[in-house]
Amino acid sequence: MAGIMYGIGVGPGDPELMTLKAVKRIRELNVIAIPHKNKEQCTAYQIARQAVPEIEEKECLHLHMPMTKDENVLKESHDQAARTVMEYLNRGEDVGFITLGDVSIYSTFTYLMERLWKEGYDTRLESGIPSFCAVAARLGTPLVSGAEELHIIPASYQVRDALKLPGVKVLMKAGRQMEAVKRELKNCGASAVMVENCGMPDERIYRSLDEIPEDAGYYSLVIVR
Repeated sequence: MAGIMYGIGVGPGDPELMTLKAVKRIRELNVIAIPHKNKEQCTAYQIARQAVPEIEEKECLHLHMPMTKDENVLKESHDQAARTVMEYLNRGEDVGFITLGDVSIYSTFTYLMERLWKEGYDTRLESGIPSFCAVAARLGTPLVSGAEELHIIPASYQVRDALKLPGVKVLMKAGRQMEAVKRELKNCGASAVMVENCGMPDERIYRSLDEIPEDAGYYSLVIVR
């Protein structure tokens, strides 16, 4: 029988926020896949290694997942990743793909899972704590309450229309577009707080829009009210 493909969320950055199930699953597996050419530079792997040191003893599949919007480049990389994983699944090996945050929220694993689905492979998701929940906890504030709406927005795309939505807006991975994001926030008169690299050693907290630097890192999450 073919092996099972697991997508495993390792949480936002603090290894203590990895779920017991994620830790258990990684310990059970012999093959771990990462979306990077180098595990030393893979954030998800570095988080998991702190909670599950024995991950170093496992075979590591390096699946190149470039950060680009070029559809042709993305398709080729995702197709190649699926082919690589299928070689292992066809031998009956279970494989675990580790990813930041929760595996169902803007995860690279989605593209791999879709391809494996089409080929009839068994794929399963192991939830992780999403970054916006960890950020709200780090700030010591509720994310939403009562009848407030919550909108999760990928900030690497156009955010102008999204900021017109009612309720609380979460801008994920806003760092690379921070100059444009700050400009739009000022134009609409919104208040904002941000945590950069939540749960990681170089975490930074900014409690007002004016404090937020325009050269913030990639893992920057903004909560807009």
